[in-house]
Amino acid sequence: MVRFETNRLVVRDVVEGDLDIMFSIYTQEKNMRYISDGRYDWTIFELRDKYSRINKSYSYGYGIFIVELKDSGVVIGEAGLFSFDRENKIFELGYILDSVYWEKGYGTEICRGLINYAFASLKAKCVLARMYASNKASVRLCEKCGMQKWNSGIAENGKEFYEYRCYKI
Repeated sequence: MVRFETNRLVVRDVVEGDLDIMFSIYTQEKNMRYISDGRYDWTIFELRDKYSRINKSYSYGYGIFIVELKDSGVVIGEAGLFSFDRENKIFELGYILDSVYWEKGYGTEICRGLINYAFASLKAKCVLARMYASNKASVRLCEKCGMQKWNSGIAENGKEFYEYRCYKI
């Protein structure tokens, strides 16, 4: 199921055929450098389990989705919305792109698309994003998408993180 489209991207549900390409993305150190624990030693079974577990939320409209190029159908990564506080309609966004697609504006399209989808389809009141302070590209991206720095702190691994939020007006 297609969740939303941007000018250049289609964001849709994960299907079994997506596992091999996502596995190749998840097992590259550069791609995973800023993702929570930075782990890149995934097995295909762990990845399948992760998608299965998280995507039980598909019936609610959120979870991890595949990001593909609209003109070619090439899978370039994943994007997701996660229930941070379902009762209060607060969702966290996140994405992972293969590094060969970095610095091409896809992150901006994905984040704006996720924010719009969350407010329009999920009736979110707030969308947030958390990232390591050292991830300057994600910090700039959040600001570019109209998010405001809300909080900062130290993660369990000792790294400084920022939290950005935007609210439906």
